Amino acid sequence: MDINKYLKDAANELQLGELQELPVQVAGGFMHRMFKVVTKKGSYIIKLLNPNIMKRPNAMVNYKNAEKIEKILQKKGIPAIYALEFNNTKMQKLNAQYFYVFEWYDGKSLKDSEIKSIHCEKIGKVLAKIHNIDLKNEPFEQDEIHIDWQKYVEIAKNINSPIYDYIKDYSNIFYDSMIKGNKAIPMLPKFKAICHNDMDSKNVLWLKNEFKLIDLECLGYSNPYLELFELALCWSGYENCNIKFDLLNAFIKSYFENTNLDINVDWEALYYCNNGRLGWLEYNIKRALMLECDTAEEQQLGISEVKETVKHIIYYDKIKDDILKNVEALCI
Repeated sequence: MDINKYLKDAANELQLGELQELPVQVAGGFMHRMFKVVTKKGSYIIKLLNPNIMKRPNAMVNYKNAEKIEKILQKKGIPAIYALEFNNTKMQKLNAQYFYVFEWYDGKSLKDSEIKSIHCEKIGKVLAKIHNIDLKNEPFEQDEIHIDWQKYVEIAKNINSPIYDYIKDYSNIFYDSMIKGNKAIPMLPKFKAICHNDMDSKNVLWLKNEFKLIDLECLGYSNPYLELFELALCWSGYENCNIKFDLLNAFIKSYFENTNLDINVDWEALYYCNNGRLGWLEYNIKRALMLECDTAEEQQLGISEVKETVKHIIYYDKIKDDILKNVEALCI
């Protein structure tokens, strides 16, 4: 696909104005592609949705549900970059390609080294506000994870894939995390709420001391405690395999200062249930093995993400006792 022509046609189709310069691909997003488009009317981001994702049976339903929740957040004044509507719909389609359009926001995401306590406090607070919008005292039905890791090990071996050693050497940790996570599901606190489901630091753009959330396509109902636990880790250095417990504490304290949820819960159950990275690992294994992608570029991205995700899984396993000791100390 001639991407420049496609984006020009999309801009014309939606009457965004005549392009003033060539579109530029912007960083961010491991599944979709985003481009900055400058027209006579303004600057925009056009987000091209991954065709392989859109082929999934539940993809369209999930996106439409997320759009409904996005409108709720917008009415409640949650700071975010919201998809623009054209002809009363947010998701657009041109030549079999689905996409969203956003107004350009001149902010940037923070690197791990740039995150301070004040950032964790602000994100902890806004997370609590999102959860408070429609907090329900009822269990969230979380699906168990069942992945045949050995199958992927064998496929990787047969094609001499560069991910073979990564998944072979640590498949025992994958299985252990999966089994313990499944057993912990019934012990989760019985609550569900609107959750962003992907609000790590790369999906928050800062402009001076203000911020806006992005990537709202994963919005849905989930367990608020589980999202809190996952994001507190991410914002305190988990992505860099170097958790700073002062940041972790700042995030969690700020959250509980803005919610009525009880801090005294089974944190070990939350630790084990926080294994969504296993699904992300499987998705990227499929991309690396060309089972769920059709370009060499996406395959290389899959290989890179497998290596990074395995590193995170190993780190998470090693630091369990330190995490639980620190979090449980907050409950005293």
